[in-house]
Amino acid sequence: MSFTSRLKKDLFIKAQSLVPQHQLSRVVGKVAASENVVVRTAVIQAFKAKYGIDLSIAQQGDALKYKSFNEFFTRALKDGVRVVDDSATSIVSPADGAISQLGTINDGDIFQAKGQSFSVEKLIGDPQLAEPFKNGQFATVYLSPRDYHRVHMPFSGTLTETLYVPGELFSVNQVTAENIPGLFARNERMVCLFDTELGRMAVVLVGAMIVAGIETVATGKVKPTGRLELEQHQMKLEKGAELGRFYLGSTAVVLFEKDKMAWEKQFKANSVVVMGEKLGHSL
Repeated sequence: MSFTSRLKKDLFIKAQSLVPQHQLSRVVGKVAASENVVVRTAVIQAFKAKYGIDLSIAQQGDALKYKSFNEFFTRALKDGVRVVDDSATSIVSPADGAISQLGTINDGDIFQAKGQSFSVEKLIGDPQLAEPFKNGQFATVYLSPRDYHRVHMPFSGTLTETLYVPGELFSVNQVTAENIPGLFARNERMVCLFDTELGRMAVVLVGAMIVAGIETVATGKVKPTGRLELEQHQMKLEKGAELGRFYLGSTAVVLFEKDKMAWEKQFKANSVVVMGEKLGHSL
């Protein structure tokens, strides 16, 4: 890496600690939610051009017909664009994106990137709820700005708890993952816990800088309170059903218990995945 590239990287990392992360994200959130025609049109068109958004696969293909940038960003896809693997033993990708990391949880430690890891206990935010995953399996899926931003069920199950965990709002791209210790266990997140035929399963929706919000089908849009908030549920969700969505993207971490499933061998860090694609299988 050149001196200039390293300097840019270091400045990017340091800047994230200096800016008012939550205030910035809330301001962006207000702009993203605006239904003012001038504001929404300008933001949508600029975003569409910058990231090359393909609206041909969206239910609504006309960018000017979205009521706000948020509605555009969380747009639904046409039926049949994403096919959920229907094998009874398959575990599917919860989202479109790229694998950040996946593998075994070693005595509670989850590999993040180059020399970085974080504990499943800190990720979940509750020791008792985290215990089943201590030596299980994990997959971290990063959703880039150009991706489809709804998160779906990797396996059928019953949602039993959601736990909102307050935190910081660092960026979650690869550069930050390699340089911010415990990144995914430090950022604001919504932990969704399930009973399944394979035992306990978790899907953790991790917020990030300028992410304007997280929403789940059970809780609606999360309203940050600065404190842990645990809610009980009994909501059955089939594999492939929508679980939640990000307003301005981030990361989903999927957890399973030990000796219950295995990831398909072709997947590794940076593998591109689409929602519904077979990512693993039960044992």
